[in-house]
Amino acid sequence: MGQVVKRAAEVRKIVFACEAGMGSSLIGANQLKRKLKDAGLTVEVVYAAVHAIPKDADIIVAHTGLAKRAQEVAPTAVVISFMNFVNNPVYDDLVKKLKAGESISS
Repeated sequence: MGQVVKRAAEVRKIVFACEAGMGSSLIGANQLKRKLKDAGLTVEVVYAAVHAIPKDADIIVAHTGLAKRAQEVAPTAVVISFMNFVNNPVYDDLVKKLKAGESISS
């Protein structure tokens, strides 16, 4: 699959994807919501099971083991994958890029 890129201005919805739709992704989603709010950004953050990712997702945050499935479900979204949902530095990097108006890529 090719790389997906979104401009910061295009990002309206970030989805935390997990195996069943709860758990650690909810914690990660809440942490990112707080960071976005503190940065003055209005981006919707939701969580969903990987098979039920909303079609209007712009960015998907998923565990490394789910990244490929997430990209298959939402081929037009940027997929950001990592190992740990809690206190992940990826959140700060994502907020920084969105605030600066930079492009985000998978």
